[in-house]
Amino acid sequence: MKVNSDTVLEGRKIVLVPYRKEHVPRYHDWMQSPELLEQTASERLTLDQEYEMQQSWFLDENKCTFIILDRNKWVHPEVTEIECMAGDVNLFFNDSQQEVSEIEIMIAEPSCRRCGLGREALLAMMNYGVTCLGVKKYVAKIGCGNEPSSALFRKLGFVEISVSEVFKEVTLEMQVTQSVKQQLTQATSYIRHHKYPYRPTQNSDKNL
Repeated sequence: MKVNSDTVLEGRKIVLVPYRKEHVPRYHDWMQSPELLEQTASERLTLDQEYEMQQSWFLDENKCTFIILDRNKWVHPEVTEIECMAGDVNLFFNDSQQEVSEIEIMIAEPSCRRCGLGREALLAMMNYGVTCLGVKKYVAKIGCGNEPSSALFRKLGFVEISVSEVFKEVTLEMQVTQSVKQQLTQATSYIRHHKYPYRPTQNSDKNL
């Protein structure tokens, strides 16, 4: 989605940046993992196919993707952006009004799991979808065996709608009511918007 092609969202633990071609090799390495392929219901692609996928997602107005960077690493000037990559968070629009969005999150780097990055990235993306893209309902489809992801969405207020034995996944939903909007606004009040490229510094911590 071109609308977020120069958007950066900075939190306390994460920085969300647009998915660009320089991120593809690291992303491709992640997607060689059978565990991640199963959790994301994805197929293993060649590197060339991954580059094509990145470009198609960039041009597709029904897909919005951010790469999640570990901010604690990113504030050190000797560390590259690629070395800070932790995962990704996505919105997929299936309706013509773009009011209903499927949301996905993946923390691919094992060292970045269970550190709060996923929760902050998810909240930042949800608020971005509501305020900038007009999302009125979120849908999350999670593999039945992915308990950490399921627990995270439920804690944020998603409710179970159905379970598919065929696809072995549970579907959770959240209606974006006025109360939900207020909660998202409060929960992400410290999130800062920047223009890509942007790099945080240790001195910028005081603004968060």
